[in-house]
Parts: sequence; C-alpha cells; structure tokens
Amino acid sequence: MPSLFPVVFKALARLPLPLLHNLGALAGWLAWLLSATYRRNFLRHIEQAGLTQAKTAAIAEAGKALLELPKIWLRPQQEVVGRVVRVSGWELVEDAWRQGRGILFLTPHLGCFEIAAQYYAARKPMTVLYRRPKQDWLAPLIEEGRGANLKLAPADLSGVRRLLKALKSGEAVGMLPDQVPGNGEGAWLPFFGRPAYTMTLAARLAQSVPGGATVLLAYGERLHYGAGFHLKLFALSAPLAGDLAQRATQLNRELETLIRQCPAQYLWGYNRYKVPAGAEPPPEADAHS
Repeated sequence: MPSLFPVVFKALARLPLPLLHNLGALAGWLAWLLSATYRRNFLRHIEQAGLTQAKTAAIAEAGKALLELPKIWLRPQQEVVGRVVRVSGWELVEDAWRQGRGILFLTPHLGCFEIAAQYYAARKPMTVLYRRPKQDWLAPLIEEGRGANLKLAPADLSGVRRLLKALKSGEAVGMLPDQVPGNGEGAWLPFFGRPAYTMTLAARLAQSVPGGATVLLAYGERLHYGAGFHLKLFALSAPLAGDLAQRATQLNRELETLIRQCPAQYLWGYNRYKVPAGAEPPPEADAHS
C-alpha cells in the first residue's frame, strides 16, 4: 500500500487547484468527523486563542492546506510561483537587498506556508530548515519539489550551521517558528496565553550576524475558489530586544498578531502545546498536553 502513495501524490499534483481545494475542504471535514484526538486538539487550541468564530472555515481550510501540497511540491517552480496573484510587503525584501542584509523568514502554519519560500527562491537563493517526515515515501517527493535555489538544512547542528552561513552571506533563510522543537531546543513560553514549547533558534539567528538579520513574517493567504494565493510579508512591530527568552516570547506575540489576521487558515489541529519526548512539562500543563 505505501508504494501507491507516491503515485497518488503525483496524480493529485496534476489536478486543477480549485478542484484540489474542493477535495481538501471535504478531507478537512472527514478528519474532523473521524478523529476524536484531532477534534479535541483543534477545539482546545482555537478556544485558547479566543478565535472560535473561525472554527467552521478553519476545518475546511486545514484540508485545503493538505491537498494543495502535491501541486506546490511537484509542479515546475514557475507554475507554482504563478499561483501567487498578489504580493504585499515585497518592498521589505528589496530594502534588505539594498542593505546587503540576510533575511530570516518566519512562516507559521498559516495559509499556504510553502509558497513564500518558493516565491523567494525563484529570485534568489534561500535555505529552509527541514525536518524529515516520518513517512519515508514522502521525503523524496518533498526533496524533488525544490528548485535549484531552494536548499534544505536538516533540523540538527549541521543544519543550523548552514542557516548561519547563509545569513552571513546575505542570503535568506526560512523556518516554521511555531513548529515544536526537540527536547533541549526550546523553552516553555506563552503562546495565546498558554505555555508552549517554543523554538529559540529563530531568536538566536536574528542576532547572530553583525547588524542583525532582517526578520520578516510571511504567509500565503489562500484565495477563494482556488484563485491562487496572496503572499503577505510583514516587518516586526518592534526590534527584537532582551535576552533569548524575551526575544523568543516577542516572536510568539508577533505570530499571534499574524494569525489573528487570518484565523481560518491556521492549522489549529497541529499539537502546538505537546511536550517533546524527554522534556519536562511546564508546571501549568494539564494532563491532556
């Protein structure tokens, strides 16, 4: 059966985006109806954020996020980039170029979070932090769907060195800042008012080069009826300041602001508050984390 998955994945990549999004909406509701664990996590997280008004739309959007991935990963880069029909905030990128500064793109599990890296890499080199999927059949497909300018850095010490080298060279790097890191790679910090094990790598990298890197928040808002994506880029509301924990906490607040702009397209079912293997839970953690 696993041998069929790549075939299905490649077949999905050839379907029109509107059809994929329609199928994705159905898949989102099936996941909601069939998985009590998924439903429980989803509800707990969206209620914690106080954004339950987006629940119905978010159930469908989560499925769209899954079903659009084959097209984003496996179609030619120019075709993928062509799905971006509007861009806001690109002047922030051009300003960083003029200054010769490296760019740290932070893209949470919001909207089409793969499209920002593809769009940038169609223009200049970019290195993204990459955690190999648990499904072995999926890894070659993900790696196949990267253009020459989009490099992968494994989520280990060697990968961190690659990210740092890219920033020092004035290039761009990207990561999912709300991805739960492994034990010892994060800290328990507030996210929507509840302690979440938060990666500190982004906060470290932002100030790891002389003058600091340009930190930009980015995501691709999914447009209605498969019409494409609106790539949105934002500067931080204030420069990062304080010690490592304070800077990482500030980044969490920035992510909260971003998610509130488009709550229906955040992956609320992602287990953001889980305790990584070997990590001590926060004192406030409940028994279901």
